[in-house]
Amino acid sequence: MSHSVLSHRVQSIKESPTLAITAKAAKYKTEGRDVIGLAAGEPDFDTPQHIKDAAKAAIDAGFTKYTPVSGIPSLKKAVVAKFKNENGFDYTVNEVIVGVGGKQTIFNLCLAVLNKGDEMIVPAPYWVSYADIAMVAEAVPVIIDCGIEQGFKLLPEQLEAAITPKTKLVMFNSPSNPTGAVYSLEELKALGEVLLKYPNVLVATDDMYEHVNLTGDKFYNILNAVPVLKGRCIVLNGVSKAYSMTGWRIGYAAGPANIIKAMEILQSQSTSNATSISQYAAVAALTGSQKCIKPMVVAFKQRHQYVVDRFNAMPGLHCLMAGGAFYAFPDARVAIKNLHKAGKISAATDMAFAEYLLESFDVAVVPGSAFGAEGYFRISFATSMDNLRNALDRIEKALK
Repeated sequence: MSHSVLSHRVQSIKESPTLAITAKAAKYKTEGRDVIGLAAGEPDFDTPQHIKDAAKAAIDAGFTKYTPVSGIPSLKKAVVAKFKNENGFDYTVNEVIVGVGGKQTIFNLCLAVLNKGDEMIVPAPYWVSYADIAMVAEAVPVIIDCGIEQGFKLLPEQLEAAITPKTKLVMFNSPSNPTGAVYSLEELKALGEVLLKYPNVLVATDDMYEHVNLTGDKFYNILNAVPVLKGRCIVLNGVSKAYSMTGWRIGYAAGPANIIKAMEILQSQSTSNATSISQYAAVAALTGSQKCIKPMVVAFKQRHQYVVDRFNAMPGLHCLMAGGAFYAFPDARVAIKNLHKAGKISAATDMAFAEYLLESFDVAVVPGSAFGAEGYFRISFATSMDNLRNALDRIEKALK
């Protein structure tokens, strides 16, 4: 069948590279290869027991029917309470929506506010899906390069320089996937000052890793820094990373009622409600004891320190400490150049490097170019210390 049967829309985007690499690694594993997968971004812990129990109780109680598109009332109330208690934000239930994972709420937001030719500012390295989702909405992702030299964070002057009359939306993600970078209140204030000059620009803040806090410093997003942005800011979050609920697919968002309503209309024509059972589980996650987050974060901290120290001791790699999330994002530009010179890899690219690690050393990592940052790679340390030790030994060998 020829290419032309497919829409320009789908031809403009690519499959999620992280999911593609994870699938390839899984395939090799089933073929009997001892592959260590460091590509997938999900906690290796089980969903806490009280959350699973709530889901089982919901099934037994017959909560298996359609729910309101935007979420069951108890979950929307729990989301409102979460924003109030943890972030100091005042939202009403008609200003929040529950979607099928964080990804769907971002997808719905982009389709609800972006028109053909609008620009969406995306600081790089960025989570793989932002740019592609903008393109599905027929908007133009404007990628701003924020390398390791500036701690992977957008500078106010870069933001100012990128804003044009076509700018519709700016996307923030802190703690960041893939870099783990976290903006301080001061840094967010400086960015907010720029945004105040452009009243027509919408702001989205993806806080999915809020609770995977590796420093213990208080978490802030741009609304904490510049509360007056509330009328044009959409706060995105979910239960996936904090409660190890990736497969349950529950994300949520809060923002101006008209935008949230538009997202609900879109959702009513795509997925309808998020899974009823998952919603009851998410109520338990948000309203139950938050102690279950602690042991996960303790483990992530320990692994994080180990991984960063090891990478920095390897030839040609440079890795920063992260503020949050469970990723390390080493700069491998020198290592890649050396491997190419030595004839170990076919091209001086992070793609060739990632291929080399997978094919010759059975380690799956995600090349930085997937995140708009050529010459880097991402590993997730949401896996056992044994796996990390083993994988890093292999990477070290690959660099020799």
